Amino acid sequence: MAKHSHWDNIKHKKAVNDKKKAAVIAKMGVLLTVAVQQGGPNLDDNPRLRLAWDKARASGMNLEAIERAIKKAAGEGKDGKILVEVTYEGYAPGGVAVVVQTLTDNRNRTAPEVKKIFERAGGAIGNPGCVAWQFKPKAAFLVGDETKGAKEETVMEVLLAAGCEPEDLAQVDRQVSVTADPRQFDAISKALSAAKLTVAQADFTKLPDTMVPVADPSPLNELLEALDDHDDVQEVFHNGELPDQA
Repeated sequence: MAKHSHWDNIKHKKAVNDKKKAAVIAKMGVLLTVAVQQGGPNLDDNPRLRLAWDKARASGMNLEAIERAIKKAAGEGKDGKILVEVTYEGYAPGGVAVVVQTLTDNRNRTAPEVKKIFERAGGAIGNPGCVAWQFKPKAAFLVGDETKGAKEETVMEVLLAAGCEPEDLAQVDRQVSVTADPRQFDAISKALSAAKLTVAQADFTKLPDTMVPVADPSPLNELLEALDDHDDVQEVFHNGELPDQA
């Protein structure tokens, strides 16, 4: 995986979000709710809920709040609104393809607000399917901490021994990036854990087939930050290759 990978975007996004901890924690509550609605409240049976739990803990959400969100979503607490996933597609300035995943209880509110964010940044919303075909869903992992790191050969041996077949492994500085079919997320997580390999990042993501060079990153960053600020937006994927990531 090239240096302009999903993990560079995660690190940039986290740095921005650390300044808005309350908003991040609120989004984590929504993420937990939808994970329960789609796969149930049992962590052992719901990989998406385990991932949401890990993200919530990493964002600083305390255990009591996490458990309360899960119980509420499972119907053990006060009834909440039904949230649905809605994906929007469009273009940032310079022809960069952008996919925005939202969780909303009101499509009629979210759609025009996302459209306005694109327009203010000089981009445009497109029709469903206009850019999504360029992105493939993947399970993605970053193995090894920044101090001790990990070796690509070691990670490959562990995964193959466990019957996992990753699509791509690559050394990224001292760590190893792994991408695979999303259906292998749980098996890979368990294999890495059993081998006592540190997993620095784990996520479901969408990776573009090709990248579009971006000469001036300011308009794209403006759009990404505005989308990230919106309460309903959970994930944003794009195929812009920024100058410092080339």
